[in-house]
Amino acid sequence: MNQAANLTPFETLARYERLSLAHALEVQDKMEAPGLWRGIGYRVGARLFVSGIDEINELLAVPVLTPVPLTQPWLLGVANVRGNLVPVIDFGRFLFGERTQPTERTRLLIVRQGGGSVALMVDEVFGQRTVDQEQRREAMAEDDPRLTRFVEERVEVGIQQLGVFSMNRLVRAPDFRQAAA
Repeated sequence: MNQAANLTPFETLARYERLSLAHALEVQDKMEAPGLWRGIGYRVGARLFVSGIDEINELLAVPVLTPVPLTQPWLLGVANVRGNLVPVIDFGRFLFGERTQPTERTRLLIVRQGGGSVALMVDEVFGQRTVDQEQRREAMAEDDPRLTRFVEERVEVGIQQLGVFSMNRLVRAPDFRQAAA
């Protein structure tokens, strides 16, 4: 007979806890391996990007927006995110001048900036991506002049070419900070 069948309910829960903690430590060791960089992958228009996991605070479905008059066309309005008003940027329109068409896959990336947070509307979020040293060595320079101030390199992760997008550079860019029309 199986040993687990002879355990009391408490012993069974304690066993599950031990197994879970052991698994969590294994995953943590893999994620903190030297040379690995973690980011969040997303799509803006036809382009795929990844930004450092430490640069994106939260992912949200698109809430109700309140328009703000006399602002740039890429500022869609403000959203109430847990009691805080957060400006929402159409990221595709800011980067490429092309309006994002909201779908069920459209998401907001919440990014911290000087006086609070800002939300970037993207077409789709792919989730976590891990880039190793070999992928970084084989990276190509960004060739789109609209992106070079934010994206230094493009890495290949699986079959995807991802531009490594710096949210820190974005929130410091003078044209991004100037939302008034």
